[in-house]
Amino acid sequence: MEKYVVNNRQQTNGDHEVHREGCRYFPSDYQYLGEHYGCGTAVAKARQIYPTANGCKTCSNACHTS
Repeated sequence: MEKYVVNNRQQTNGDHEVHREGCRYFPSDYQYLGEHYGCGTAVAKARQIYPTANGCKTCSNACHTS
């Protein structure tokens, strides 16, 4: 299982990116989402906080949609 967080700072397109621990773009201002087997459940949990949550293109590419 991997540890995931959601960035509290909104991207310019309005998304709040979900990152896996160790990502080169790991944010400094985040909410911990817990441990997940993949980005899908992490993004789903993040969307309970930020409906515009989206996977990071680098570390959660399978869940990156915009």
